[in-house]
Amino acid sequence: MGNWFLYMIRTANGSLYTGISTEPERRLQQHISGRGNAARSLRGKGPLELVFQAGFDDRSSASKAEYRVKRLPKAIKEKLVQGVCSLDSIEC
Repeated sequence: MGNWFLYMIRTANGSLYTGISTEPERRLQQHISGRGNAARSLRGKGPLELVFQAGFDDRSSASKAEYRVKRLPKAIKEKLVQGVCSLDSIEC
């Protein structure tokens, strides 16, 4: 796919954080370190684990997918992580 990725990070308490980036692994390291542009909502919630990523052709497509995923119930997000659902058939 493209240069942008939708990713999900699992926190120690099982919560899922959703974001977009051109480099999900680098972004995970930023969240872990708590420095720079790290999400405040993830501070102190470690250990953190990258559990899902999907590629998109451009930032706009990734942002639209992020918006859709953030509105989903956790049960559906878990199905995405497990590979039971895809972003194409997100309402599985």
